[in-house]
Amino acid sequence: MSSKLRVTLKRGLAGKRREHRATARALGLRRTGQTVIKENSPEIRGMVQKIKHLVDFEEISE
Repeated sequence: MSSKLRVTLKRGLAGKRREHRATARALGLRRTGQTVIKENSPEIRGMVQKIKHLVDFEEISE
């Protein structure tokens, strides 16, 4: 079974560092409250870790 991550943007990106905005955009997050489901990989985990103060995330299994 492969696991996935449910990532939700909980804070707005206005006024945040350019790197943080770019990371959120690369994850597919544009609006506050938007949720995306991504594969659980080291690359995605690293991106989420970089903006952990802006997002909520949980591991889900299929």
